[in-house]
Amino acid sequence: MRVSDFDFHLPDNLIAQVPTPERTGSRLLVVDRSSRALAHRRFVDLPHFLCDNDLLIFNDSRVIPARLRGEKLGTGGEVEMLLTEQVEPEVWWTLLRPGKRVRPGTTIRLLSAPEVPSEMTATVLQKNEEGHVQLRFTGPQSIIEFANTHGEIPLPPYIARPAHSRDSADVTRYQTVYARQEGSVAAPTAGLHFSDEFLNQLRSKGIETRHVTLHVGLGTFAPIKVDLVADHRLHRERYSIPEATALAIRTAKANGRRVVAVGTTSLRVLEAAARLTKGSVPGGPGSTDMFLYPPAEFQVVDALLTNFHLPQSSLLMLVSAFAAPRSTDGREFILNAYREAVTQGYRFFSYGDAMFIQ
Repeated sequence: MRVSDFDFHLPDNLIAQVPTPERTGSRLLVVDRSSRALAHRRFVDLPHFLCDNDLLIFNDSRVIPARLRGEKLGTGGEVEMLLTEQVEPEVWWTLLRPGKRVRPGTTIRLLSAPEVPSEMTATVLQKNEEGHVQLRFTGPQSIIEFANTHGEIPLPPYIARPAHSRDSADVTRYQTVYARQEGSVAAPTAGLHFSDEFLNQLRSKGIETRHVTLHVGLGTFAPIKVDLVADHRLHRERYSIPEATALAIRTAKANGRRVVAVGTTSLRVLEAAARLTKGSVPGGPGSTDMFLYPPAEFQVVDALLTNFHLPQSSLLMLVSAFAAPRSTDGREFILNAYREAVTQGYRFFSYGDAMFIQ
């Protein structure tokens, strides 16, 4: 199976640049795996497609304002930094722009505002084969504290914003209402549709909600640079499953109740953990580089809420696999659903509409 097999045409005007006025204001494409039927609904209709005893699993990772600005000491050259993966408390792998001429030992002074130097510095420790740069941050506060005050939300490149933008709408809306654990550099976007009121509405129906944590890095969203799907490798990401969540999942499965993953990150946590113990989901920390594509088997998740994903992306491949487990038929099924979504004017990607696969 080739990466190009997962391509589709998407007009630029369907790439959502801003969120809907209300979190729950998106559209919802409901995909029935057994009948292959599609239903065009609103996100607020989701309760009609949930069973009263469903167990919903959310990813409570919190996005940090991971895009920082600085200037090289000595030359004054401007540098843009994107935190991607924490190695130690003050050591991070980053993407630097421009980064080709940055060498180990280079010192960068961080800016607290345009042309306003701060007391924070970053020293280049090393570069890897992919061009990522490892930095050690030094100053009167932690880099996370500095980023929370002076950093920019790391919106994906298909959302256009001016440099140094700290748009209040992005600060609020590119974050789930239940985000708790700091560490992601991209939002688990399926959860952006939920408001506190909507969550309470679901719980009042008897629907159980639990959380896992997977800190989203850039690997899940990085362009695939190989021709064959099987040759692609994902970067490893850290996750944690609370014991209460693991118990809730085991209880639900034992009682024949559905486990519904809110987002592909939640699904990857559950399926990765289950593969370690042949089906049962244990609590505790872990990490995964699991890449799911057709034909894949799913041991835990019975239904999936997700957004619409980029052409030829690993997430589109995951969704295609889930649409028809243990088969390659899901690829064309999901591509047909995407074509229908394009025809109907659905909004795509992070700030876009949702899809519920059951």
